[in-house]
Amino acid sequence: MSALRESVSRLQTRIRPGAGGFFAWWARALAAWLPARWRQALRAGQERLLLVEQADGLLLRRQHAEGMDDLGRLPAAADLAFAEDALGPLLGPAVADLPRWLLLPAGAGLRRTLTLPAAAAERLREVVAFEIERQTPFAADAVAFDARVLGRRGEGQIEAELVVVPRATLQAQLQGLGPLAATLSGVDLADSAGMPLDVNLLPPAQRVRRSDPWRTWNIAFAAVALVALVAGLWQVLDNRRAAVEALQARVKALEGPAARAAAQRQRLADAVAGQVYLDRLRAGRPSAIEVMDELSRRLPDSTYLEKLAIEGDRLLLIGLSSEASALVARLEGSKLWRAPALTGALQPDPRTRRDRFTLTAELAVTAPPKEAADAGNARAGR
Repeated sequence: MSALRESVSRLQTRIRPGAGGFFAWWARALAAWLPARWRQALRAGQERLLLVEQADGLLLRRQHAEGMDDLGRLPAAADLAFAEDALGPLLGPAVADLPRWLLLPAGAGLRRTLTLPAAAAERLREVVAFEIERQTPFAADAVAFDARVLGRRGEGQIEAELVVVPRATLQAQLQGLGPLAATLSGVDLADSAGMPLDVNLLPPAQRVRRSDPWRTWNIAFAAVALVALVAGLWQVLDNRRAAVEALQARVKALEGPAARAAAQRQRLADAVAGQVYLDRLRAGRPSAIEVMDELSRRLPDSTYLEKLAIEGDRLLLIGLSSEASALVARLEGSKLWRAPALTGALQPDPRTRRDRFTLTAELAVTAPPKEAADAGNARAGR
């Protein structure tokens, strides 16, 4: 667990507070996986030209992500009047156009370590400005200062370092550069090993902002890429629209046949359902042949029928019989009808010496199932 805490602490130290610090660390981690030549090309924007004043002249050093390289020397301060013109032939245009920084020796400044709330990291320079007179023997307006974050501590705190240089010392160093002082992008302070602290002690009004020669090309390339992206997305959208229109046209062309097929299918289903209903209805009532056969067996031989009619569920018998009063008893008990009864009075026929009768009965009908009845009713409603 202690090793894990140490690893996390080291990682937090390397990552500056805020989203910008995280992305900077992430970019460095990704760049570490690239080939050396690619890293060399990508780190050009991170390089700077350091000017280090020494007794025998001005030492030129190039700082990059992997360290520093000595490039050469310029003559002593008395001969620096032509230094600006000498940098190009001496270093080459690529190096001469790098941001120029004056690197002060470690003894020229004063450093103090501070513990601050983590929220102060976003506006660190403004926060430490109030600590100058308390942490150093100088007045705030008598020094050039800057600050950097050293790492994070527990409980929402950061460890920061305040770096101050007396303005008199800074001005003396700048005057020693002669015309090169007007070309500086910043002033940094060296540590005990001679490495820059990565602070900028030069007042913002005196800093030179060097334009990136690739900025115009980068903007042009970004604009072209944006236009190409928009055109590609528009083409994809147009293709999708065309596909939707073609699909809608195809669906519309198939709507007529599909509707006709659906109507035919519905008619067929209705016909089948109606036929099933009629079959069940027919199976639930006696047929005319069965009724006639049952009557021939039950009626006596002295009975003659003049009319036999089946009207719906009603059976009607009209005829002559010498046993008309006994016909109701003979017809009762049949499974094909129920409730036989004489209608009206018996009328004697003098020619045949028989009685004329009218007899009715209700056919024994079995109702079809409810599903079949509903289907038949729905079909009849259509």
